[in-house]
Amino acid sequence: MMKYECTACGCIYDPEKGHAASSIAPGTDWEDLPEEWVCPVCGLGKDGFEPI
Repeated sequence: MMKYECTACGCIYDPEKGHAASSIAPGTDWEDLPEEWVCPVCGLGKDGFEPI
């Protein structure tokens, strides 16, 4: 699974870990995140992330 990095703050979304604080279960692919999901650190939308 590919990880994604926020271009504003460097926060990493790792699909293998998910994001518990956002109720995103481990194993959730990037494409399966809700469109309204935002960076938990700075609030940037999904379109502000790049694959790494």
